[in-house]
Amino acid sequence: MKIILMFSNLIIPMTIGIVILYGYGRKVDLYDSFVEGAKDGMSTVAGILPTIVGLMVAVGILRASGALDILGRLVAPLTNLLGYPKETVPLTLMRLVSSSASTGLLLDLFKQFGPDSYIGRFVSIMMSCTETVFYTMSVYFMSVKITKTRYTLAGALIANLAGVAASLAITNLLYAPA
Repeated sequence: MKIILMFSNLIIPMTIGIVILYGYGRKVDLYDSFVEGAKDGMSTVAGILPTIVGLMVAVGILRASGALDILGRLVAPLTNLLGYPKETVPLTLMRLVSSSASTGLLLDLFKQFGPDSYIGRFVSIMMSCTETVFYTMSVYFMSVKITKTRYTLAGALIANLAGVAASLAITNLLYAPA
């Protein structure tokens, strides 16, 4: 176990060292390459900034308006039928849009129910099994100027739904309420 911990602590420094040695062996001006890459990164950030700001505003509006709570109450009959905790619906929806906002909702659930509760365990597993689909698609597709997403959104939403379903199944299997 100590070997694995030592290796995990050294993996990033080793990777950086390998890149430097490879560049040095190829006689690449590493500093100029680094500066050029940083410039490209800054232009990418500037290009996707409006998208990020738009997503952040939308998330703020959804949270402040109480729309997520209303939606949670509307789908409560279906979630009860499926054994899905209705308190987690806002987090499930927000997870599609923003990781930081969903983390805020996660912490709210932890305060209300506790991290070792059934709901706390379920949302912990769910956060690990799902992705911020809309944020990821907008940032990555915008940065490389992809306009036709084809089946990406449908595939990502299906994968997220599978992650949520798997989270519920795993939580029920390991931590089923008494």
